[in-house]
Amino acid sequence: MPQLADRLTELAADGQPITFPALGLDPDAVASQAGDVAAGPFAPYLAEAVADAYNRSDTQWQPAATALPEGLAAQHSVLHLTAAMDALLHSPAAAKALGKPLTAALLDGLPDRIEAAPLLAAARLEGAVRLAVAKAVTPFKLWQALEDVPTDGPEDFLERLPRLLGLTLDRWADEDTFADTVRTLLQQLTHDEATDVDAMFELGCDLLRRALSSQDIGTVTTHLVQARHQFETAAQAEEARHDALTYAAVCDAILAFGRADAAAINHAADQIAETLDQRQAWLHRTHQPEWLQPRRSAEISWHHLVLQLRAAATTLQDDAWMDAWQALDTVLAAYSAARTVCPLAGDTGQGLALLVQPAIEDSFLRQQAFLAQLRRATQETDQHGARSFDAATASTLLTAIETAAQRETSSASPTATDDGSDDDDPGGAALARLQRLAPTLLLQLKDQALSIASTLDDQQLLTLEGLAHDSDVARLKATDPLIVPKLDQLTAELSAHPSFTGEVRRTFSVLVEQTLLFLKSRTDITRTNLLGSTKKGESPPFDYRRKPEGDRKPVEADLQRDFHQWLQKGPLHNVVLVEPDDVGMGRADVMTHFGSLRYLTEIKQDATDNDPQYLESRYLTQAAEYSNTNAPFGQLLVLDLTPKDKTQGNLRVDEVAWTTTHQPRGATTDRAVVVGIVAGNRTTPSAYSRK
Repeated sequence: MPQLADRLTELAADGQPITFPALGLDPDAVASQAGDVAAGPFAPYLAEAVADAYNRSDTQWQPAATALPEGLAAQHSVLHLTAAMDALLHSPAAAKALGKPLTAALLDGLPDRIEAAPLLAAARLEGAVRLAVAKAVTPFKLWQALEDVPTDGPEDFLERLPRLLGLTLDRWADEDTFADTVRTLLQQLTHDEATDVDAMFELGCDLLRRALSSQDIGTVTTHLVQARHQFETAAQAEEARHDALTYAAVCDAILAFGRADAAAINHAADQIAETLDQRQAWLHRTHQPEWLQPRRSAEISWHHLVLQLRAAATTLQDDAWMDAWQALDTVLAAYSAARTVCPLAGDTGQGLALLVQPAIEDSFLRQQAFLAQLRRATQETDQHGARSFDAATASTLLTAIETAAQRETSSASPTATDDGSDDDDPGGAALARLQRLAPTLLLQLKDQALSIASTLDDQQLLTLEGLAHDSDVARLKATDPLIVPKLDQLTAELSAHPSFTGEVRRTFSVLVEQTLLFLKSRTDITRTNLLGSTKKGESPPFDYRRKPEGDRKPVEADLQRDFHQWLQKGPLHNVVLVEPDDVGMGRADVMTHFGSLRYLTEIKQDATDNDPQYLESRYLTQAAEYSNTNAPFGQLLVLDLTPKDKTQGNLRVDEVAWTTTHQPRGATTDRAVVVGIVAGNRTTPSAYSRK
């Protein structure tokens, strides 16, 4: 045993290539010691020798090589395991030959190791993912392991999980069942403070990839807007997320090109250049795993594409061109790149082409002088003296333009209906216009956006899209990052209600956001977050959330008073009323006014059960009753006074709020209610570790 380890150390110290022949040892002796060495600190050196043997097809060392996986299964060092996997994966032949036993060694017993040694478990899972992505093994064992991975495990393990899941989506996004499983895992990880930012970023990359591989313009723009939302959220949630800022700017640039907004493209290109410089400085002289380099390269590829789009947009808006051939080259390069560039693994670029290429074609239709130059260029390619002219792309573009011109002529014929859409596609033209010019507005307002757009010209619609975009970004900047995914979920569920539109949508969403922030604040156990800091000499305020230690017992009035004061100190301070009488023949606890709209929050306490179904069966009818004379939306807050023992613990903030509906007997309209739980009867977190 010491003999093999000593020889490996000597070779490494001398800076010599570590190969089996250089050891000067008998193959049988090496094979007998290889398993123990692989479990210790010399595993990377042994893996280097194994890789060399497979690269040279040296079969006499195969017994020693096959002992490596079993030895790595007993490896207790994250650094040694990772370095050994790096050495093996440098050799495709070694990875292919040992892939199956290595995968088994890395994944067997993984759930138990997650709890016992989370960092080592993450390194094992990383190795298995890399083997499968490199096609050294079939992915089915890995897929099964990922389906069983807990999303509530130790933080050290979870922190590395989003990037690994993102890597699997890079490779297997077209495997629908598996991809949906991974997306569900990432969605769950957005609710964990240790993983939320990375999970949001990976979901953004997935949405961007899906946009680029989509085949209709509506799906392309919808996914791009959603991807930008995820990237912006990640960027605001964590300092120095230059990768998220870069990708958010990419989405802005692509959407801006689709609506021919040169100013927005220039701004996005500038932001990409700035963030890439910052990212380079941030990562300077830091170790970056080689297997993560493709993501860095993708950022540069996107930068080049956006620069092409910026140049093309500027050219298409010029009234005259000093060098028409150069101008054509610039536009044709962007037209071609939109279909050929693939900065993200797994995409085809066709979705990008659906957005970019029609924008170029439409610009040529408007620029008749440029169109004439294109026609001439396709006929006189030999006149381009500077360099070879891309005649194939020019011909393709000209054909697409002529086809588009024929469609416009046909749509203007007497057979078309008055609203500009023909009988075979009612409303199709209006929807396509929204998808191209105002995708953020369409995503926020859905069907209502169609009626709004019908009264606006293109410039007015672009202005409204800008306001919708700025509002979306501003909300992400102002909102706690833990709240954003939950608020998005509640808003999506409320959007199913037909009355959740217009002013109701805007105002009730503000109230729900403040309620979520209140629930998060009250989840923290410190007294200072309740009614502010205590002055010297004063007794601390009564904390209705804590387990009572004296005669004073918490009641629902404590929660009512606290929630009312929270709203009074926030952006709704001038619209809050407390205990208004004569509302639905009763007394509501907290009511917020937005002009003629009002929303009531019912406050209750319960020491029996905190199960959602139980709470709804007991209190939902009363909470919904107050909305009979106004908008059918309200809230229910429950002070949970159930016992909190050492095994139960407390729920996270994103687990204590949900939406539900109630429809009284004989009624035809659902009443939508947002329900939240404030945990009471609590002890400090340290109490749960006491014997």
